[in-house]
Amino acid sequence: MSLQERTRGRRDAIGVGVALLNRLAKSRAIDRFGLRKQTERVVFEATKTGFRTAGALSRSFSAASKRSKPSRLPAARGTGRFDLTPTEDQQLVVEVVREFAAEVLRPAAATSDTACATEEKVLSSSADLGLSLIEVPEELGGIVTERSAMTGVLVAEAMAHGDMGQAVACLAPAAVSTAISLWGDETQQATYLPAFTGSSVPPAALAILEPRPLFDPFTLKTRATRQRTGHLLNGVKSLVPRGAEAELFVIAADVESSGPALFLIESNHPGVTIEAEPSMGLRAASLSRVILTEVPAVQLGTPEDYAECVRLSRLGWCALSLGTARAVLDYVTPYVNERTAFGEPISHRQSVAFMVANIGIELEGMRLVTYRAGSRAEQGLSFAREVALARRLCTDKGMQIGTDGVQLLGGHGFVKEHPVERWYRDLRAIGVMEGAVLV
Repeated sequence: MSLQERTRGRRDAIGVGVALLNRLAKSRAIDRFGLRKQTERVVFEATKTGFRTAGALSRSFSAASKRSKPSRLPAARGTGRFDLTPTEDQQLVVEVVREFAAEVLRPAAATSDTACATEEKVLSSSADLGLSLIEVPEELGGIVTERSAMTGVLVAEAMAHGDMGQAVACLAPAAVSTAISLWGDETQQATYLPAFTGSSVPPAALAILEPRPLFDPFTLKTRATRQRTGHLLNGVKSLVPRGAEAELFVIAADVESSGPALFLIESNHPGVTIEAEPSMGLRAASLSRVILTEVPAVQLGTPEDYAECVRLSRLGWCALSLGTARAVLDYVTPYVNERTAFGEPISHRQSVAFMVANIGIELEGMRLVTYRAGSRAEQGLSFAREVALARRLCTDKGMQIGTDGVQLLGGHGFVKEHPVERWYRDLRAIGVMEGAVLV
């Protein structure tokens, strides 16, 4: 059966797999990577001191057409039974993204981590895959006809198996297009979504986290002051991916008497300042601090939508932890079987074998609760409890898997010759990060 026939036959389902395969074939992305022979690029973040720069020069966003009402994706149809097996379409998506992660992200991971930036070639190739279209309705230029949160989970997991830092950088614009698709009004959708469905996807970021300990996303210090034509935002956002180049931000801020909500701002306003924020992990995501001073903004959705945004973002981070934890397991298993001590593989030692087995056991538990939360979100069911369980499990067990991976390699786990130390640093971000990704 041809791709065209498959597309026609499955458009009533999710249809994402075939659409992404078509985009990949047209872009010839795999042939253009050439990442085995890396070229140096200017380091974005200094390791000792940060720097400040004005917001990125932004394209002019304008409504391409008039719409009478916003377009919303319907919930996916449930099967009526407990079955978390990916659909055939979703399996196609995973195969495409998994190949991208293995052929592109993994070889470039060490260089990107050192440079604190993802290669432009990688970012443009990820845009060719259509990652920003997974939650955009077909009538707005996207590729789906129903909610596909579970597809977003699978994509994030597959990307993180290559490298979590680069995965966050590649998925950052998709968080913004997803937020506008889910909660934007007809004017916001008509103004901003065409840029994400075209050939040149703008850098964009979802910013919720603030630079203070024990951060609570429902107690924000970034303030939105009501004006006659919108709101003015004042505050600071932390660990924002690709902040220095972003053209559009979705910002979380507190509205007096209403509570926290999401706001859209364009980065070309003089009140937007970017400060580099070097971090322990996720260095390839070019994390930045966004400083807002009297920045005009328009509200995106309602306070109830904000709560859903926080949950969907946390679900995305759980998915990222699955991919990186799987990378640890895939790396340490052959290592302990091949590494010898006292005349035999170290995997013959019971403590080593049990540690590897525990990684596999905890990973399966993490995957089960994350998939369950994603499935319920996709069907429009309540998933607050499930995502809370997934976040707790992925935070605790994800960090433990990173620690055990380093421990199993001994001295090799401490040096950059082996990628486990990078995965250890990245996995520690799961319990810290808010926003940045969205499924």
